[in-house]
Amino acid sequence: MSEAAADRAEPAWRGGGCHCGGVRFEVLTGPEVLAQTCNCSICAKTGFIHVIVPEARFRITRGAERLTTYTFNTGVARHMFCSTCGVKSFYRPRSNPDGWSVNARCLDDTAGLTLEIEAFDGRNWELHADTLAHLSKEST
Repeated sequence: MSEAAADRAEPAWRGGGCHCGGVRFEVLTGPEVLAQTCNCSICAKTGFIHVIVPEARFRITRGAERLTTYTFNTGVARHMFCSTCGVKSFYRPRSNPDGWSVNARCLDDTAGLTLEIEAFDGRNWELHADTLAHLSKEST
């Protein structure tokens, strides 16, 4: 492996944000990321592509005071969106309340990032949520 290829294999902080730029975040990912699309009522309507990460791999860098939170059903998921432009760039998912789900569509730059996108059956959440639990755990 060349030195350049080795550099690309290292995890890197990637920036992202909402449409107006008032809310900004960073997420630490490797070059290959497993992501999910979901057919639940909210994800199907918003087109959210989930990149679920542990708490330590996510940080809000600007605009926390602009965030508005929406909850429904069980109230566990904390859907946070920019109060100015309405974009939900990330949230605390019900499946992984110890981590974050970042919308891959809200990343600034996906160059060098390979997203493997799988379908998740959120309409039948109770039957499948355990398949996502490992995504918010730190790897050893």
